[in-house]
Amino acid sequence: MGVEGSLTNVRDYLQQKGFKVEALGSNNNLNKYAAIVITGQDSNMMGIEDTYTKAPIIDARGQTAEAIHDEIRRRLS
Repeated sequence: MGVEGSLTNVRDYLQQKGFKVEALGSNNNLNKYAAIVITGQDSNMMGIEDTYTKAPIIDARGQTAEAIHDEIRRRLS
């Protein structure tokens, strides 16, 4: 999973659930992730808006870590 750096609660929760999680950076290869979680506030700055990736991109705005986990499981099944 690629998780935007400011989403530490989501990162920690996903790690507890057994996912390997990396912080997203400006030079990440987004295609290496099974899913990507962003805050939604700066997706264009992260270069995600105009990047093609097969991984589902999940907007964490207004969602709990549990809800994000559930969405990842749904989208990856």
